[in-house]
Amino acid sequence: MLMRVQNGLAILVGAFVFYTAASGPFESLIQRAIFLALVICLGLAVYPLGKDTKWRLAGLIIDLALAALSIAACSYIVINYDNIMTTLPWATPHDMALTTCLVVAILEVGRRAVGIIFPLLVVIGLAYALFGQNLPGILGHRGFDGAFVTETLFLGDLGIWGMLTGVAATVIAAFVLFGALLLHTGGGQSFMDLAMRIGGRQPGGAAKIATIASGLFGMISGSAVANVATTGNFTIPMMKRLGYPAPFAAAVEAVASTGGQIAPPIMGAAAFVMAEILGVSYVDIMVAAIIPALLFYLSVFVTVHIISVRRGLSLVPDSELPAWSRILQWRRVLPIVAALGGLGIGIFMGRSVATSAFYGIVGLLLAFVFTSLGKLTPAEMAKRVIEGIADAGKGMVIIGVLLAGAQILVSMINMTGIGVTLSSLIVAVAGNSIILVALIVAAVCLIMGMGLPTTAAYVLVAAVLAPAMTNVGVDPLTAHLFVFYFATISVITPPVCVAVFVGAGIANTNWLPAAVEAVRLGAVTYVVPFMLLLYPGMTGRGGAIEIINACLSGLVLVFAIPALLGGQRLFGSVWLDRTIFIACILLAIWSFILAPVIAVLLLAGCHYWARSQKPVQEA
Repeated sequence: MLMRVQNGLAILVGAFVFYTAASGPFESLIQRAIFLALVICLGLAVYPLGKDTKWRLAGLIIDLALAALSIAACSYIVINYDNIMTTLPWATPHDMALTTCLVVAILEVGRRAVGIIFPLLVVIGLAYALFGQNLPGILGHRGFDGAFVTETLFLGDLGIWGMLTGVAATVIAAFVLFGALLLHTGGGQSFMDLAMRIGGRQPGGAAKIATIASGLFGMISGSAVANVATTGNFTIPMMKRLGYPAPFAAAVEAVASTGGQIAPPIMGAAAFVMAEILGVSYVDIMVAAIIPALLFYLSVFVTVHIISVRRGLSLVPDSELPAWSRILQWRRVLPIVAALGGLGIGIFMGRSVATSAFYGIVGLLLAFVFTSLGKLTPAEMAKRVIEGIADAGKGMVIIGVLLAGAQILVSMINMTGIGVTLSSLIVAVAGNSIILVALIVAAVCLIMGMGLPTTAAYVLVAAVLAPAMTNVGVDPLTAHLFVFYFATISVITPPVCVAVFVGAGIANTNWLPAAVEAVRLGAVTYVVPFMLLLYPGMTGRGGAIEIINACLSGLVLVFAIPALLGGQRLFGSVWLDRTIFIACILLAIWSFILAPVIAVLLLAGCHYWARSQKPVQEA
């Protein structure tokens, strides 16, 4: 019975998203209120309180009460939309009660879906708004009562119904549906087969398979943790079976899954939020992220290769690799091409991102039906599509409640001015030094992002920390990419590295050695955000010289850092080799115009000379 309710609500959410992507969204508050009511009800069904316990009946009563109160609160917004948008309504006790119930429902579903940390942050934000006037010094504010907080959160478009909830209810929801249908109609297996064929017969082939597959899945899922749980159940056992150390297998999967969120063309949910916050085209975000994403995955490949050669890790047997003829069958390729083609056509025609996703879905479904004729019955085709829609609906629960909760927190940050205060404190400590401000912001981003899903982590650091960077002259897009990258890699950074925790659980190993391996594999990612500040060409801006310099410096880092951390030998002397690699790294991060060229020549020359004298020795 519960499964039927879950699937029914999930299909209802998916159908709502599909309809509004095709016809255009309803009026802003109406669209967001209906979407939030649906995802809260679905979340209560997917994460039932007291499941498999003796007090499940009490849990069911609480779930039904929360669902009814959430529907009542959202229906109130739909019914009173005109009044809310055309007047400045005063909060009544009735409004305050509905607001309290809705906030509790959002936070409770969030707690069940992603854990206690993020809801606790939201509660702290609300408590600060209500009682922060009692704090001494610059952290205190003028004070806000419950009525004013209610008017901000509930009776306007700056609180719960703000921009983040709007993005979740339109653009992100449409792409979650697009991704789920793509995976359920055969795209998932095609991605895995392609990854196996490309990476399988190279040193560290199984790890490279995990890197490729997790990158492809991660672009769509937008969640490193969910991606580890999905692809990791295939890639981690395969790596262990071939003799890879369990911590290394867990780390490869965690890092590769994390990178999918910074890789165009989809980049997960946070990139859409960034586009809305900055008021720029999503295409601008995508273009700016191309070079850093390429450097990230190239660095992971290089690190895996060096470690695999040094440790003598096994190749994937030919018998386990799919044939190219199977991978490139037109029946398998056409749906993916049609999906991405429809998406591209929509963007090229200037349609909204959500409508472009709708075009991609239509192209995918038409191609799926065409290629399945004679292989699947209509009932089987319908079953796959319905499973995709249901899976998408469940995926929207986490996105919906997280961004609604994040919107509550952001509205409290803006209302109290604490974001401006913290930014001013950072600038006061660091002075006008961009690098020093960036170091402080990076450290705080890693701390604030620990235990949070990427999208929620980005929203939080963007509201509090990005202004500190723009205050010292950093371009807004660069500042947001900087905090976005550090919010993203917080999931692989000890001590609260949730992506590593999941990977270590699948690998049945201790998380700490896996976290050490993950930091080594993702080491370049900790440096690339700083390269955005040193080399504007890293985001594709400036002239050809700036872009070439940025690419050269990035390539030096991609090869020198893994070589340094992986223990690669050039001349047989550990200290000489390390000195050369460190010198190349320092040259790469020196903003002198010829420094990247010198670094490339030094690194390439040393490699060539060492190889000409004798075969490269591996430690």
